[in-house]
Amino acid sequence: MSSSTVKLAVIIASVREGRFGPVVADWFVEQARRHEGFAVRVVDLAEVDLPLALPAISPMIEPDPPRPQGMLPLTRALDEADAVVVVTPDINRSYPAAVKVAIDWHFTQWSGKTIGFVGYGGKSGGLYAIGHLRQVFNELDAHTVGGVVTFPRYFELFDADGTLHDPSGPETAARTMLEQLYRWAVPLAALRPAAEPA
Repeated sequence: MSSSTVKLAVIIASVREGRFGPVVADWFVEQARRHEGFAVRVVDLAEVDLPLALPAISPMIEPDPPRPQGMLPLTRALDEADAVVVVTPDINRSYPAAVKVAIDWHFTQWSGKTIGFVGYGGKSGGLYAIGHLRQVFNELDAHTVGGVVTFPRYFELFDADGTLHDPSGPETAARTMLEQLYRWAVPLAALRPAAEPA
């Protein structure tokens, strides 16, 4: 990465029919581009080949398993990213299965990366999912930032065209999280060994 630009991958975690994730992701991507410190790439897991059956290997022995061709865009995006933001709803008080499959197919891609979260849902606004994902990413040697963006009762917060009724609070939260992502991603990138191409 250059001294001033952080490569940010924004992952849309939900793959359900009728999902609201792309609306939230579009809003967040606009916030990230306003920051001007990020080169943003969106990865929609609904467009990725995510087989449930993982390869029968140990990540400690073979950390980079052969992956389906349809997964390579995700792998490349993670290889190149300095930071990742997961846009996730709560599903049964946790996160969507698709994002866990995406995580479990990748091991080295998370190490030394900075991770942020944008959540949406009912009363919790995605905080159940975010809390569980923190545990998973910490196990994979990633650094999760403290700032988050959440949309409790998101269906009351956005217009039909995806515009927030009152953007002031979420925009402030997004700026805080983006500053944290940037502050951690720059030094961590300098410490990571260069990733081999997927």
